[in-house]
Amino acid sequence: MNHDIVIIGGGSAGYAAARTAHEAGANVAVIDHGPWGGLCILRGCMPSKAILRSAEIAAHLERATEFGLAPVEVSADLSAIIDRKARLIGEFADYRREQLHDGRFTLYEQRAGFLTPHTLQVGDEVLEADRFIIATGSSIRHVSILGLDQAGYITSDEALELREQPESMIVLGGGPIAAELAQFFQRIGTKVKLIQRSHHILSTGDEDLARPVEERFRAEGMEVYTATQLHKFTRDKDGLASAHFSHNGEEKTVSGHVILQALGRRPNTDGLNLDKAGVETNHGRILVDGAMRTNQPHIYAVGDVNGEHEIVHIAVEQGEIAAYNATHPNRPEHRFDERLNTLVVFTDPQVASVGLCEKDCQSQDRPYLVARHPFDDHGKSMTMGETLGHVKILCGPRSGEILGAHIVGPEAGELIHELVAIMYFRGTVHDLAKIPHYHPTLAEILTYPAEELAEQL
Repeated sequence: MNHDIVIIGGGSAGYAAARTAHEAGANVAVIDHGPWGGLCILRGCMPSKAILRSAEIAAHLERATEFGLAPVEVSADLSAIIDRKARLIGEFADYRREQLHDGRFTLYEQRAGFLTPHTLQVGDEVLEADRFIIATGSSIRHVSILGLDQAGYITSDEALELREQPESMIVLGGGPIAAELAQFFQRIGTKVKLIQRSHHILSTGDEDLARPVEERFRAEGMEVYTATQLHKFTRDKDGLASAHFSHNGEEKTVSGHVILQALGRRPNTDGLNLDKAGVETNHGRILVDGAMRTNQPHIYAVGDVNGEHEIVHIAVEQGEIAAYNATHPNRPEHRFDERLNTLVVFTDPQVASVGLCEKDCQSQDRPYLVARHPFDDHGKSMTMGETLGHVKILCGPRSGEILGAHIVGPEAGELIHELVAIMYFRGTVHDLAKIPHYHPTLAEILTYPAEELAEQL
Protein backbone atom coordinates (compact mmCIF):
# COMPACT_ATOMS: atom_id res chain seq x y z
CA MET A 1 0.00 0.00 0.00
CA ASN A 2 1.32 3.41 -0.98
CA HIS A 3 0.53 6.73 0.71
CA ASP A 4 1.96 10.23 0.53
CA ILE A 5 2.25 10.46 4.29
CA VAL A 6 1.94 7.81 7.01
CA ILE A 7 1.35 9.01 10.56
CA ILE A 8 2.02 6.60 13.41
CA GLY A 9 -0.24 7.57 16.30
CA GLY A 10 -3.66 9.21 16.41
CA GLY A 11 -3.43 11.29 19.57
CA SER A 12 -3.31 15.08 19.73
CA ALA A 13 -0.06 15.45 17.77
CA GLY A 14 -0.86 12.71 15.26
CA TYR A 15 -4.38 13.89 14.56
CA ALA A 16 -3.18 17.49 14.09
CA ALA A 17 -0.60 16.25 11.60
CA ALA A 18 -3.15 14.11 9.75
CA ARG A 19 -5.67 16.94 9.50
CA THR A 20 -3.04 19.40 8.26
CA ALA A 21 -1.64 16.98 5.67
CA HIS A 22 -5.14 16.11 4.40
CA GLU A 23 -5.99 19.80 4.02
CA ALA A 24 -2.85 20.16 1.89
CA GLY A 25 -4.18 17.47 -0.46
CA ALA A 26 -2.05 14.53 0.65
CA ASN A 27 -3.10 10.88 0.69
CA VAL A 28 -2.81 10.27 4.43
CA ALA A 29 -2.69 7.06 6.43
CA VAL A 30 -3.02 6.99 10.22
CA ILE A 31 -1.86 3.98 12.21
CA ASP A 32 -3.34 3.63 15.69
CA HIS A 33 -4.27 0.39 17.41
CA GLY A 34 -6.43 2.21 19.97
CA PRO A 35 -7.88 3.07 22.35
CA TRP A 36 -8.38 6.33 20.49
CA GLY A 37 -7.89 9.72 22.05
CA GLY A 38 -4.24 9.91 23.01
CA LEU A 39 -2.73 10.72 26.38
CA CYS A 40 -4.39 14.12 26.82
CA ILE A 41 -7.92 12.80 26.44
CA LEU A 42 -7.54 9.38 28.03
CA ARG A 43 -4.97 9.64 30.83
CA GLY A 44 -3.71 13.22 30.98
CA CYS A 45 -5.03 16.76 30.71
CA MET A 46 -8.76 16.17 30.56
CA PRO A 47 -9.34 13.41 33.14
CA SER A 48 -6.99 15.02 35.65
CA LYS A 49 -8.66 18.42 35.34
CA ALA A 50 -12.08 16.80 35.73
CA ILE A 51 -11.20 15.27 39.09
CA LEU A 52 -9.25 18.34 40.24
CA ARG A 53 -12.44 20.37 39.89
CA SER A 54 -14.13 18.18 42.48
CA ALA A 55 -11.33 18.75 44.97
CA GLU A 56 -11.35 22.47 44.24
CA ILE A 57 -15.06 22.72 45.07
CA ALA A 58 -14.49 20.71 48.26
CA ALA A 59 -11.75 23.14 49.32
CA HIS A 60 -14.07 26.13 48.73
CA LEU A 61 -16.84 24.55 50.78
CA GLU A 62 -14.48 23.94 53.68
CA ARG A 63 -13.77 27.70 53.76
CA ALA A 64 -17.45 28.62 54.09
CA THR A 65 -17.13 30.32 57.50
CA GLU A 66 -14.35 32.57 56.16
CA PHE A 67 -16.97 34.19 53.92
CA GLY A 68 -19.70 34.50 56.55
CA LEU A 69 -21.51 31.30 55.59
CA ALA A 70 -22.66 28.42 57.75
CA PRO A 71 -20.04 25.67 58.06
CA VAL A 72 -20.34 22.81 55.57
CA GLU A 73 -19.29 19.22 56.26
CA VAL A 74 -17.57 17.99 53.12
CA SER A 75 -17.36 14.29 52.33
CA ALA A 76 -15.89 13.00 49.06
CA ASP A 77 -17.19 10.03 47.09
CA LEU A 78 -14.20 9.03 44.97
CA SER A 79 -16.22 6.54 42.92
CA ALA A 80 -18.74 9.26 41.99
CA ILE A 81 -15.87 11.63 41.08
CA ILE A 82 -14.43 8.97 38.77
CA ASP A 83 -17.89 8.34 37.26
CA ARG A 84 -18.20 12.03 36.35
CA LYS A 85 -14.71 11.99 34.86
CA ALA A 86 -15.50 8.85 32.84
CA ARG A 87 -18.64 10.41 31.34
CA LEU A 88 -16.72 13.49 30.19
CA ILE A 89 -13.76 11.53 28.85
CA GLY A 90 -16.08 9.14 27.03
CA GLU A 91 -17.54 12.06 25.10
CA PHE A 92 -14.11 13.45 24.20
CA ALA A 93 -12.83 10.02 23.12
CA ASP A 94 -15.95 9.34 21.04
CA TYR A 95 -15.40 12.59 19.17
CA ARG A 96 -11.77 11.71 18.39
CA ARG A 97 -12.90 8.26 17.24
CA GLU A 98 -15.36 9.91 14.85
CA GLN A 99 -12.62 12.21 13.54
CA LEU A 100 -10.31 9.28 12.78
CA HIS A 101 -13.07 7.26 11.11
CA ASP A 102 -14.66 10.01 9.01
CA GLY A 103 -13.06 8.93 5.72
CA ARG A 104 -10.43 11.63 5.31
CA PHE A 105 -7.65 9.19 6.18
CA THR A 106 -6.91 5.54 5.68
CA LEU A 107 -6.97 4.17 9.22
CA TYR A 108 -4.95 1.08 10.13
CA GLU A 109 -5.93 -0.30 13.53
CA GLN A 110 -2.64 -2.13 14.03
CA ARG A 111 0.82 -1.70 15.47
CA ALA A 112 3.62 -0.57 13.19
CA GLY A 113 7.34 -1.19 12.86
CA PHE A 114 9.83 0.01 10.27
CA LEU A 115 11.27 -2.52 7.83
CA THR A 116 13.39 0.06 6.01
CA PRO A 117 13.51 3.88 6.06
CA HIS A 118 10.65 3.91 3.54
CA THR A 119 8.53 0.88 4.52
CA LEU A 120 6.47 -0.14 7.52
CA GLN A 121 5.11 -3.49 8.61
CA VAL A 122 1.52 -2.88 9.72
CA GLY A 123 -0.20 -6.09 10.73
CA ASP A 124 -0.04 -8.32 7.63
CA GLU A 125 0.53 -5.40 5.26
CA VAL A 126 3.58 -3.46 4.14
CA LEU A 127 3.12 0.29 3.69
CA GLU A 128 5.30 2.58 1.63
CA ALA A 129 5.26 6.38 1.85
CA ASP A 130 7.19 9.45 0.82
CA ARG A 131 7.04 10.88 4.35
CA PHE A 132 6.48 9.47 7.84
CA ILE A 133 5.45 11.30 11.02
CA ILE A 134 5.96 9.49 14.32
CA ALA A 135 3.52 10.59 17.01
CA THR A 136 3.38 7.65 19.40
CA GLY A 137 3.37 9.67 22.63
CA SER A 138 4.77 8.56 25.96
CA SER A 139 4.15 6.16 28.82
CA ILE A 140 5.05 5.90 32.48
CA ARG A 141 8.79 5.68 33.09
CA HIS A 142 9.97 2.74 35.18
CA VAL A 143 12.30 3.84 37.98
CA SER A 144 14.66 1.44 39.67
CA ILE A 145 14.73 2.13 43.42
CA LEU A 146 15.53 -0.61 45.94
CA GLY A 147 12.34 -2.34 47.04
CA LEU A 148 9.92 -0.16 45.06
CA ASP A 149 8.73 -2.87 42.69
CA GLN A 150 8.35 -5.31 45.58
CA ALA A 151 6.43 -2.80 47.70
CA GLY A 152 4.12 -2.11 44.75
CA TYR A 153 2.82 1.21 43.50
CA ILE A 154 0.28 2.91 41.28
CA THR A 155 1.01 5.42 38.54
CA SER A 156 -1.00 8.43 37.37
CA ASP A 157 -2.82 6.07 34.98
CA GLU A 158 -4.16 3.98 37.86
CA ALA A 159 -4.70 7.03 40.09
CA LEU A 160 -7.20 8.39 37.56
CA GLU A 161 -9.22 5.16 37.83
CA LEU A 162 -8.97 4.60 41.60
CA ARG A 163 -12.41 4.14 43.17
CA GLU A 164 -11.52 3.22 46.73
CA GLN A 165 -10.00 6.18 48.54
CA PRO A 166 -6.70 5.35 50.26
CA GLU A 167 -6.37 6.34 53.88
CA SER A 168 -2.81 7.50 53.24
CA MET A 169 -0.51 7.90 50.24
CA ILE A 170 3.18 8.44 49.51
CA VAL A 171 3.69 10.53 46.35
CA LEU A 172 7.07 10.22 44.63
CA GLY A 173 7.96 13.27 42.55
CA GLY A 174 7.33 16.99 42.49
CA GLY A 175 6.51 17.74 38.87
CA PRO A 176 3.12 18.97 37.62
CA ILE A 177 1.45 15.53 37.62
CA ALA A 178 2.73 14.64 41.07
CA ALA A 179 1.77 18.02 42.53
CA GLU A 180 -1.74 18.07 41.05
CA LEU A 181 -2.61 14.52 42.12
CA ALA A 182 -1.05 14.94 45.57
CA GLN A 183 -3.25 17.96 46.28
CA PHE A 184 -6.31 16.22 44.87
CA PHE A 185 -5.99 13.25 47.22
CA GLN A 186 -5.09 15.45 50.20
CA ARG A 187 -8.19 17.58 49.63
CA ILE A 188 -10.60 14.65 49.46
CA GLY A 189 -9.31 13.29 52.75
CA THR A 190 -6.27 11.09 52.04
CA LYS A 191 -3.23 11.79 54.19
CA VAL A 192 -0.48 12.57 51.67
CA LYS A 193 3.30 12.59 52.08
CA LEU A 194 5.15 14.00 49.04
CA ILE A 195 8.84 13.23 48.51
CA GLN A 196 10.85 15.28 46.00
CA ARG A 197 14.56 14.95 45.18
CA SER A 198 15.11 18.60 44.17
CA HIS A 199 15.22 21.53 46.58
CA HIS A 200 11.69 22.55 45.65
CA ILE A 201 8.76 21.09 43.77
CA LEU A 202 8.17 22.13 40.12
CA SER A 203 11.96 22.21 39.88
CA THR A 204 12.22 23.16 36.19
CA GLY A 205 10.94 26.64 37.07
CA ASP A 206 12.09 29.35 39.46
CA GLU A 207 12.00 28.63 43.18
CA ASP A 208 9.79 31.61 44.01
CA LEU A 209 6.99 30.08 41.91
CA ALA A 210 7.08 26.78 43.80
CA ARG A 211 7.25 28.01 47.38
CA PRO A 212 3.67 29.39 47.57
CA VAL A 213 2.37 26.02 46.32
CA GLU A 214 4.39 24.20 48.96
CA GLU A 215 3.03 26.61 51.57
CA ARG A 216 -0.55 25.81 50.56
CA PHE A 217 0.16 22.08 50.55
CA ARG A 218 1.47 22.19 54.09
CA ALA A 219 -1.40 24.43 55.25
CA GLU A 220 -3.81 21.79 53.96
CA GLY A 221 -2.08 19.10 56.00
CA MET A 222 0.24 17.53 53.43
CA GLU A 223 3.73 16.48 54.47
CA VAL A 224 6.20 17.83 51.88
CA TYR A 225 9.82 16.69 51.87
CA THR A 226 12.21 18.34 49.38
CA ALA A 227 15.97 17.94 48.85
CA THR A 228 15.73 14.24 49.63
CA GLN A 229 17.59 11.10 48.63
CA LEU A 230 15.53 7.93 48.47
CA HIS A 231 17.18 4.77 49.80
CA LYS A 232 14.63 1.97 49.73
CA PHE A 233 11.00 0.93 50.10
CA THR A 234 9.44 -1.74 52.27
CA ARG A 235 5.93 -3.07 52.94
CA ASP A 236 5.01 -4.70 56.25
CA LYS A 237 2.80 -7.71 56.91
CA ASP A 238 -0.21 -5.42 57.47
CA GLY A 239 0.15 -3.95 53.98
CA LEU A 240 1.59 -0.57 54.96
CA ALA A 241 4.33 0.69 52.62
CA SER A 242 7.27 2.76 53.85
CA ALA A 243 9.77 5.03 52.10
CA HIS A 244 13.21 5.36 53.67
CA PHE A 245 15.17 8.47 52.70
CA SER A 246 17.54 11.18 53.89
CA HIS A 247 16.30 14.73 54.43
CA ASN A 248 18.19 17.70 55.86
CA GLY A 249 20.97 15.42 57.06
CA GLU A 250 18.61 13.06 58.88
CA GLU A 251 17.29 9.61 58.04
CA LYS A 252 13.51 9.63 57.62
CA THR A 253 10.78 7.04 57.16
CA VAL A 254 7.22 7.80 56.11
CA SER A 255 4.44 5.28 55.57
CA GLY A 256 1.29 5.06 53.48
CA HIS A 257 -1.25 2.54 52.26
CA VAL A 258 -0.54 3.42 48.60
CA ILE A 259 2.56 4.63 46.76
CA LEU A 260 1.95 6.92 43.77
CA GLN A 261 4.99 6.82 41.48
CA ALA A 262 4.95 10.08 39.51
CA LEU A 263 8.59 10.30 38.47
CA GLY A 264 8.10 11.08 34.83
CA ARG A 265 7.31 9.53 31.46
CA ARG A 266 9.31 8.03 28.60
CA PRO A 267 8.80 8.19 24.82
CA ASN A 268 6.87 5.30 23.25
CA THR A 269 9.32 3.86 20.74
CA ASP A 270 9.18 0.15 21.61
CA GLY A 271 8.44 -1.96 18.56
CA LEU A 272 8.96 0.84 16.03
CA ASN A 273 12.29 -0.68 14.93
CA LEU A 274 13.84 2.75 14.62
CA ASP A 275 17.23 1.16 14.01
CA LYS A 276 15.92 -0.28 10.71
CA ALA A 277 14.75 3.20 9.74
CA GLY A 278 18.12 4.69 10.70
CA VAL A 279 16.46 7.16 13.10
CA GLU A 280 18.69 8.47 15.88
CA THR A 281 17.56 8.60 19.51
CA ASN A 282 18.99 9.82 22.80
CA HIS A 283 17.87 7.96 25.93
CA GLY A 284 14.76 6.92 24.04
CA ARG A 285 13.91 10.40 22.74
CA ILE A 286 13.74 10.77 18.97
CA LEU A 287 16.06 13.62 18.05
CA VAL A 288 14.51 16.34 15.89
CA ASP A 289 15.36 19.81 14.61
CA GLY A 290 13.14 22.88 14.68
CA ALA A 291 11.27 21.63 11.60
CA MET A 292 10.47 18.40 13.51
CA ARG A 293 12.73 16.39 11.18
CA THR A 294 14.78 13.48 12.42
CA ASN A 295 18.22 12.72 10.98
CA GLN A 296 16.26 11.02 8.18
CA PRO A 297 14.93 14.03 6.20
CA HIS A 298 11.66 12.28 5.27
CA ILE A 299 10.84 11.12 8.83
CA TYR A 300 9.45 13.51 11.44
CA ALA A 301 8.69 13.03 15.16
CA VAL A 302 6.21 15.15 17.09
CA GLY A 303 4.74 15.37 20.58
CA ASP A 304 5.95 13.44 23.62
CA VAL A 305 7.94 10.95 21.55
CA ASN A 306 10.62 13.58 20.82
CA GLY A 307 10.81 14.54 24.50
CA GLU A 308 11.09 18.26 23.78
CA HIS A 309 7.96 19.38 25.66
CA GLU A 310 5.31 17.10 27.15
CA ILE A 311 2.52 19.65 26.66
CA VAL A 312 -0.49 19.06 24.46
CA HIS A 313 -0.78 22.43 22.71
CA ILE A 314 2.89 22.18 21.78
CA ALA A 315 2.32 18.63 20.50
CA VAL A 316 -0.49 19.94 18.29
CA GLU A 317 1.71 22.76 16.97
CA GLN A 318 4.55 20.34 16.26
CA GLY A 319 2.15 18.05 14.38
CA GLU A 320 1.00 20.94 12.22
CA ILE A 321 4.58 22.05 11.56
CA ALA A 322 5.70 18.55 10.54
CA ALA A 323 2.71 18.03 8.25
CA TYR A 324 3.18 21.41 6.58
CA ASN A 325 6.87 20.76 5.95
CA ALA A 326 6.14 17.24 4.69
CA THR A 327 3.56 18.51 2.19
CA HIS A 328 5.37 21.67 1.06
CA PRO A 329 8.92 20.54 0.27
CA ASN A 330 9.58 23.47 -2.05
CA ARG A 331 8.49 26.22 0.33
CA PRO A 332 10.29 27.80 3.31
CA GLU A 333 10.07 25.54 6.32
CA HIS A 334 7.84 26.17 9.29
CA ARG A 335 9.85 25.83 12.49
CA PHE A 336 8.91 25.54 16.14
CA ASP A 337 9.47 28.77 18.09
CA GLU A 338 10.60 28.17 21.68
CA ARG A 339 10.05 31.84 22.54
CA LEU A 340 6.41 31.43 23.57
CA ASN A 341 6.66 28.16 25.50
CA THR A 342 3.78 28.18 27.97
CA LEU A 343 3.18 25.93 30.96
CA VAL A 344 0.30 25.80 33.45
CA VAL A 345 0.22 23.67 36.60
CA PHE A 346 -3.32 23.28 37.94
CA THR A 347 -2.53 23.19 41.63
CA ASP A 348 -4.04 25.69 44.04
CA PRO A 349 -2.52 28.21 43.72
CA GLN A 350 -2.04 27.67 40.01
CA VAL A 351 1.35 28.24 38.41
CA ALA A 352 1.62 29.63 34.87
CA SER A 353 4.68 30.63 32.87
CA VAL A 354 5.51 31.85 29.38
CA GLY A 355 8.93 32.49 27.89
CA LEU A 356 12.16 32.73 29.83
CA CYS A 357 12.44 32.31 33.59
CA GLU A 358 15.26 33.69 35.70
CA LYS A 359 17.04 30.33 35.61
CA ASP A 360 17.04 30.48 31.82
CA CYS A 361 18.43 34.01 31.68
CA GLN A 362 21.15 33.19 34.17
CA SER A 363 22.20 29.98 32.42
CA GLN A 364 22.31 31.83 29.07
CA ASP A 365 24.12 34.80 30.62
CA ARG A 366 21.32 36.97 29.26
CA PRO A 367 20.76 40.38 30.90
CA TYR A 368 17.25 41.11 32.16
CA LEU A 369 15.22 43.25 34.53
CA VAL A 370 12.61 41.71 36.81
CA ALA A 371 9.74 43.01 38.93
CA ARG A 372 7.11 41.29 41.09
CA HIS A 373 3.83 42.16 42.76
CA PRO A 374 2.09 40.03 45.42
CA PHE A 375 -1.57 39.03 45.40
CA ASP A 376 -1.88 39.96 49.09
CA ASP A 377 -1.50 43.61 48.03
CA HIS A 378 -4.12 43.53 45.28
CA GLY A 379 -7.72 44.56 45.79
CA LYS A 380 -9.57 41.93 43.76
CA SER A 381 -7.60 38.99 45.09
CA MET A 382 -8.09 40.27 48.65
CA THR A 383 -11.87 40.38 48.18
CA MET A 384 -11.74 36.83 46.83
CA GLY A 385 -9.68 35.60 49.77
CA GLU A 386 -6.99 34.40 47.34
CA THR A 387 -3.88 36.23 48.47
CA LEU A 388 -1.16 33.58 48.11
CA GLY A 389 1.39 34.10 45.35
CA HIS A 390 2.58 36.85 43.02
CA VAL A 391 3.15 37.87 39.41
CA LYS A 392 6.62 38.30 37.94
CA ILE A 393 7.71 39.85 34.65
CA LEU A 394 11.14 39.76 32.99
CA CYS A 395 12.09 42.25 30.27
CA GLY A 396 15.08 43.29 28.19
CA PRO A 397 17.13 45.95 29.99
CA ARG A 398 17.21 48.24 26.96
CA SER A 399 14.16 47.54 24.81
CA GLY A 400 11.71 46.68 27.56
CA GLU A 401 10.46 43.73 25.46
CA ILE A 402 8.86 41.14 27.71
CA LEU A 403 11.13 38.08 27.81
CA GLY A 404 9.09 36.00 30.24
CA ALA A 405 6.12 36.22 32.57
CA HIS A 406 5.17 34.06 35.52
CA ILE A 407 2.18 33.87 37.82
CA VAL A 408 1.59 31.82 40.94
CA GLY A 409 -1.85 32.62 42.29
CA PRO A 410 -5.57 32.59 41.53
CA GLU A 411 -6.59 31.88 37.91
CA ALA A 412 -2.97 31.97 36.79
CA GLY A 413 -3.76 29.68 33.87
CA GLU A 414 -6.24 32.20 32.49
CA LEU A 415 -4.26 35.36 33.31
CA ILE A 416 -1.11 34.15 31.54
CA HIS A 417 -2.78 34.38 28.13
CA GLU A 418 -2.78 38.18 28.11
CA LEU A 419 0.98 38.02 28.52
CA VAL A 420 1.28 35.35 25.81
CA ALA A 421 -0.61 37.63 23.43
CA ILE A 422 1.58 40.64 24.21
CA MET A 423 4.75 38.57 23.80
CA TYR A 424 3.45 37.15 20.51
CA PHE A 425 3.56 40.69 19.11
CA ARG A 426 6.89 41.33 20.88
CA GLY A 427 5.26 43.86 23.15
CA THR A 428 7.07 45.76 25.89
CA VAL A 429 6.37 46.56 29.50
CA HIS A 430 5.42 50.03 28.26
CA ASP A 431 2.66 48.45 26.15
CA LEU A 432 1.38 46.38 29.06
CA ALA A 433 1.39 49.38 31.40
CA LYS A 434 -0.66 51.43 28.91
CA ILE A 435 -3.32 48.80 28.12
CA PRO A 436 -6.56 49.66 30.01
CA HIS A 437 -7.46 47.13 32.71
CA TYR A 438 -10.87 47.14 34.37
CA HIS A 439 -10.99 47.72 38.12
CA PRO A 440 -11.30 45.61 40.17
CA THR A 441 -10.10 42.54 38.28
CA LEU A 442 -7.38 39.98 38.79
CA ALA A 443 -5.85 40.97 35.43
CA GLU A 444 -5.20 44.45 36.76
CA ILE A 445 -2.31 43.09 38.84
CA LEU A 446 -0.26 42.53 35.67
CA THR A 447 0.15 46.28 35.20
CA TYR A 448 1.95 46.80 38.53
CA PRO A 449 5.26 45.05 37.74
CA ALA A 450 5.01 46.46 34.20
CA GLU A 451 4.83 49.99 35.58
CA GLU A 452 7.75 49.32 37.92
CA LEU A 453 9.87 48.05 35.04
CA ALA A 454 8.87 50.96 32.81
CA GLU A 455 10.07 53.35 35.51
CA GLN A 456 13.40 51.49 35.75
CA LEU A 457 13.86 51.74 31.98
